[in-house]
Amino acid sequence: MSRVGKLPVSIPKDVTVDMKSNHITVKGPKGGLERDLHPQMEIEVTSEHVLVKEPKSRDRVFRGLYGLTRTLIYNMVKGVSDGFEKNLEIRGIGYRAQVANNKLTLFVGYSHPVEYTAPAGIAIEAPKPTILVVKGIDKELVGAVAAELRFVRKPEPYKGKGIRYEGEQVRTKVGKAGAGAGAKK
Repeated sequence: MSRVGKLPVSIPKDVTVDMKSNHITVKGPKGGLERDLHPQMEIEVTSEHVLVKEPKSRDRVFRGLYGLTRTLIYNMVKGVSDGFEKNLEIRGIGYRAQVANNKLTLFVGYSHPVEYTAPAGIAIEAPKPTILVVKGIDKELVGAVAAELRFVRKPEPYKGKGIRYEGEQVRTKVGKAGAGAGAKK
């Protein structure tokens, strides 16, 4: 069975977890999250931890759901207590970002600025004009927003200009050879 699924999820003192049939609610200092889990998964909630019980079926689907269910609960608990964030870098001459009234404006080489309004529960910050920070309590939503922002101008393979995740390595291609290499006169 899953090595991840066996591990209990410890609950911090300022977080509450409620379980009703297959619906879990997690509340903490940063907010609250709710989610419907698979009805076949058995979950035991105590005051100190949440434990996902091993599924009775050895079917491949349930073996996968075992670890997934535990990870989803862990991400909910971590999100309401600490939160999640993704950092993005903007590279390119004249490329920059501005945030005003929870609306992000990107200047990334198009003829017009690209405006993006953050969904509820997500905060976007620009500590520098070339750095974006996406924050929130829902890990999936933070990742989805970061991916949408990256998609506005993906890093191109010749100069590496565009929006990329912090620390992402973009493989660059070699440009065209000059006219002198194989040109006939």
